[in-house]
Amino acid sequence: MSKAINTVITGTGSYIPENIISGNEFLNSTFFENGNRIEKDPAEIIHKFSEITEIVERRYVGEQQLSNHIGAKAAEKAIENAGIDKETLDYIIFCHNFGDIPLGSNRTDILPSLAAKVKQQLGILNPDCVAYDIIFGCPGWVQGSIQADYFIKSGDAKRVMVIGAETLSRIIDAHDRDSMIFSDGAGAVIFEGQEEEEQKKGIIAHKTETHAVNYGNLLTMGKGAHPEETNGNLYLKMNGRKLYEFAVVQVPQVIKKAIDKAGLSVEDVNIVFVHQANGKMDTAIMKRLFKLYGKDTVPENLVPMTISWLGNSSVATVPTLLDLVLRGEVKDYKVKAGDVAVFASVGAGMHINAFVYRF
Repeated sequence: MSKAINTVITGTGSYIPENIISGNEFLNSTFFENGNRIEKDPAEIIHKFSEITEIVERRYVGEQQLSNHIGAKAAEKAIENAGIDKETLDYIIFCHNFGDIPLGSNRTDILPSLAAKVKQQLGILNPDCVAYDIIFGCPGWVQGSIQADYFIKSGDAKRVMVIGAETLSRIIDAHDRDSMIFSDGAGAVIFEGQEEEEQKKGIIAHKTETHAVNYGNLLTMGKGAHPEETNGNLYLKMNGRKLYEFAVVQVPQVIKKAIDKAGLSVEDVNIVFVHQANGKMDTAIMKRLFKLYGKDTVPENLVPMTISWLGNSSVATVPTLLDLVLRGEVKDYKVKAGDVAVFASVGAGMHINAFVYRF
């Protein structure tokens, strides 16, 4: 009887930029909406923003840092944490949306792939270590992890590193109040195939959906909010209200499909690593998920959150959150052998995905 291959996490690493950007950094900003200046005091706008999103601080990279640089830093930590020879990696999957953006340019660089740049920085000589990128909106890292699971369970790969990194501070519109949501960061996770008598740990089920027809324009690139801007740059834009409504309805359903596919119930879940997009939105998603199972309350200490001090770093939020929890750096949260976790995200596309994992 052949043994089952389990896709398990053997190493994690993250890079959190040192530049702390508080709300006070935006006190001198002028915000516009629909071509008109918002006449409210910036302090009032900032306070209301924090009230809605729960974001108080966010992190920005240094002037000379690019996405591939911070991705490589997270990757180095993951390799060290796993205690492996870097030459034994079969794949490096780098998940991002905007490539490398030099400070002040607003132009992206994705050639060669960021994964190839990381491989070069790490000095990995093995040509069988395949390095490629995924552009999948904020759910990129979760989707990269699902691809890693496919590679490993097929027998084609033994070790896969999935990186999520972004420098959103380089692509935001300073005159758009939604820009205060976004931040920079990087996380990396190493998945490894382990043979067991049965599939009892690691990634045990996953589900992905794309809602492009009716919702594809909720997160796009668009012109600056200031009506007199003439530089032709495009910036990250989102329809916050519609995105919130979409996520609160659709994300819980996808998570439930993944849990059901695993043959489990929401009561079996010990921890949820959800994309750090908006604090109140994530709370609403969890409440709706439990409602789908006929439950009125969400257990305490189920959903660790870092958004209040790290902001939304897109593909980096979930792997960074995982690394911080495993290192004991998120108060009141830890995992132990046998615990069941859900990893989930939502973002531009609109894509939604989730996988169920047993430690």
